[in-house]
Amino acid sequence: MKAYLIITQILYFLFLMPWFLIWAFSFMVFDNGFGVGNVTFFLVITFYPIAIILCSILAWIFRVKKQRFAIVINLVPSLWIIAYLIFMTFI
Repeated sequence: MKAYLIITQILYFLFLMPWFLIWAFSFMVFDNGFGVGNVTFFLVITFYPIAIILCSILAWIFRVKKQRFAIVINLVPSLWIIAYLIFMTFI
């Protein structure tokens, strides 16, 4: 269980490097004004590091008593990674 948590969190950390570039470019979404979709898009991108931190802390807390819950919680930040990879594949 510890190895799983360490490996996934290293991967999340590695994906933080391209996240900084994506986050910097995401400000361009406001070039056409402030719409609900624009703000939502920006907030989803902005919440990635927050999700990493919160989910990592919760996964380490629950790793002993509730292992399945810890695994699921630790996989939440991977939703951002999967969405990014799908987006980059089709665009």
